[in-house]
Amino acid sequence: MSNLPKLMAGPARCWALAACLLAAPAWGQGVAAVNVSGAWVRGTVAGQTASGAFMELKSAEDAVLLGVSSPVAGVVELHEMSMDNGVMKMRALPKLELPAGKVVALRPGSYHIMLMDLKRPLRKGESVPLTLKVASKGKQPNTIEVRAEVRALTDMPGMPGMDGEHMHMH
Repeated sequence: MSNLPKLMAGPARCWALAACLLAAPAWGQGVAAVNVSGAWVRGTVAGQTASGAFMELKSAEDAVLLGVSSPVAGVVELHEMSMDNGVMKMRALPKLELPAGKVVALRPGSYHIMLMDLKRPLRKGESVPLTLKVASKGKQPNTIEVRAEVRALTDMPGMPGMDGEHMHMH
């Protein structure tokens, strides 16, 4: 046993590390490759129990966002907002399609992630952990860990007339 540490020193250690690195692509086979960018969460005020999370998703192949979770919320759902007879309506989605090579934007007034039953207020400058569950056709679902920056409650890029300073609430 006393010779084992000596065997793993020097060249043997390098070969072991190289073998692990060469094997790494095999670990990733069978999972969807999705790029996540611009992740952010709207800040809250005391007593507020819900907020939204937004980002852009781009998959290398056809994939599906199956769900999202976060330790800051008791309930996390995918949602869609749409106009129905002149009325803006929001509904939960069981999944969100991610077509190959296309950016799917999650933004205010469109697709987004609802964080409900918040466990604490979300303050500007903090970071919120989100876990996205994604699957591609014929492949095992995998998770993507995301850190989303908390932005000011009034920061609503992506909605016409609702971009921070130009937001008017009555």
